[in-house]
Amino acid sequence: MGIAIYPGTFDPVTNGHLDILSRAVQVFDQVIIAVAAESNKSPLFSLSERIELLKEATADVPRVSVMSFEGLTVEFARGCNAVAIIRGLRALSDFEYEFQLALMNKKLAPDIETVFLMTKADYSFISSSAIKWAASLNGSVSEFVSSHVEKALLKKYGKGS
Repeated sequence: MGIAIYPGTFDPVTNGHLDILSRAVQVFDQVIIAVAAESNKSPLFSLSERIELLKEATADVPRVSVMSFEGLTVEFARGCNAVAIIRGLRALSDFEYEFQLALMNKKLAPDIETVFLMTKADYSFISSSAIKWAASLNGSVSEFVSSHVEKALLKKYGKGS
């Protein structure tokens, strides 16, 4: 099926993200995780930290690479010869924003499809923001992120070694 990109800020990468990725690699020949350098969000982790966390989380996943990008997602996708952009949906509330984004991307790049993948119900309530909030208050996030990500979160909040 060609190359797909899976864009996001991944601040930090969650088990929900990894669930979407595990299904995307079953559909596409290669998946490039595209870490946004620019965002309207204020990331906790630097771009290089997010890339490293993703590389560690996906080290055993075949046909996956991690890259950063700036600018329009569709332009990055074109540069990678991607045929699709992967977007994860957790709940109906995600759909309206994602639908508008997909329509804009289709207008800018009619040759690139947006593919929506629903996360497993187990991960439908997980968001990077909620995980950061819980970790900042010393809550356990081990069910929601890989152990190396939990360790990085605790370190960021001065609660780990």
